[in-house]
Amino acid sequence: MIRTILLLLFVAVQALPAQTLPDTGTIRFEVGGVRIIHRQTDNNLFFAKLYLLGGTQLVTAETAGIEPFLLDVSERGTARYPGERLRRALARTGGQMGVEAHRDWTVFGMGTTTDRLDSTWAIYTDRLLRPTLAAEDVEFVRATTVAALAQRQDSPDALLDYLADSVAFAGHSYGLSPRGTAESVGRISREQLQRFHREQLQQSRMLLVVVGNVPREKLRQMVASSLGTLPRGEYRWTTPAAGQQRPGSSVHIEPRRLPTNYILGWWEGPPAGHPDVPALRVASAILSGRLFAEVRSRRNLTYAVEARYRDEALTSGGLYVTTTRPDTTLGIMRVEIRNLQTFAIPTENLRPLIQQFLTEYFLDNESSGEQADFLARAELYRGDFRAAERFVADLRAVTGEDVQRVARTYMRSMRFAYIGNPTQVNRFRLMGF
Repeated sequence: MIRTILLLLFVAVQALPAQTLPDTGTIRFEVGGVRIIHRQTDNNLFFAKLYLLGGTQLVTAETAGIEPFLLDVSERGTARYPGERLRRALARTGGQMGVEAHRDWTVFGMGTTTDRLDSTWAIYTDRLLRPTLAAEDVEFVRATTVAALAQRQDSPDALLDYLADSVAFAGHSYGLSPRGTAESVGRISREQLQRFHREQLQQSRMLLVVVGNVPREKLRQMVASSLGTLPRGEYRWTTPAAGQQRPGSSVHIEPRRLPTNYILGWWEGPPAGHPDVPALRVASAILSGRLFAEVRSRRNLTYAVEARYRDEALTSGGLYVTTTRPDTTLGIMRVEIRNLQTFAIPTENLRPLIQQFLTEYFLDNESSGEQADFLARAELYRGDFRAAERFVADLRAVTGEDVQRVARTYMRSMRFAYIGNPTQVNRFRLMGF
């Protein structure tokens, strides 16, 4: 009951028109060339996420990870806050800042209270506009980043994620790691960081999403005096290419002596703005539930199995499982996909499943930062942040025939990574999905 009430409250808030009260709700505007989406709140918190568009489309295998590397180094000092002064100044505000690397963009975010907004914003924007990038700071961050990236080899799941993307999106920008590799970050020079900052930090790459209690005119002034001083640039956001033929094998097997075997495969979906996307979300959720029931609960073949769905500019979905009996498990998973493709679910039977999905989705996305991501995806993937308000209606309009159709259309030609005992799996079984 509590979950249902929370969901209804969230949906009610989403449906409020921007003109209900002066200076409330959510609106979009521009300051210079910087696009801004502002969701007004009535508390004393302020969260901002700056989406630097492009992600892995801006890099090569040799320069992968350069933008998050640059932003991480900016934490070591700026023109106004050199060295330790920056960390002491931020500590006094109680604010937080962070960098998130994604395949479609890099996010530089901040959170603070409204009474400390001016001082926190000054530090935040100085990191963007005037990082010192001192040689010793570059080397310090490089060493810690390379060490963290090298640990992929020690974590089967982290290595599996990396290998599966490399196989599924070979020759595509999505095949590159947003954080880069130990090799790429190890080679990026200070001069390359400086050049990237000089050439790529431009207003046309920026979408700023703010969730917080700040007058809109004040927000305009804050942006105009900081991000608004950057070159406008001519960058245009585009969805990565879809439907390309992938080079190389569709299966990568990494021999490891482990207690179990790790398997992850991806299929390519449509662009995020495609009308099939709501049905694909539902189909993936249904498949995940069936796999859990059949593979884990009924057959006891694993502790971890799921169908995944990735909400990116170019959507994708996949199968993940850890098991000591991979051939048997993969056979069952293939049967469940074929059942979804062969037998249409009565539409009336979808309603409670969709309601459960919506409840869990909104409860997982109720923080201010997650609301910012929700608005940004709607703006960039569907062309209008207000498309987020249609999310619930779009899912509830999905029929059983829609689920069957998208399963047939997209859940095929999967490309897999496998880590474990190579003698326990038949490569051709993986190639048969």
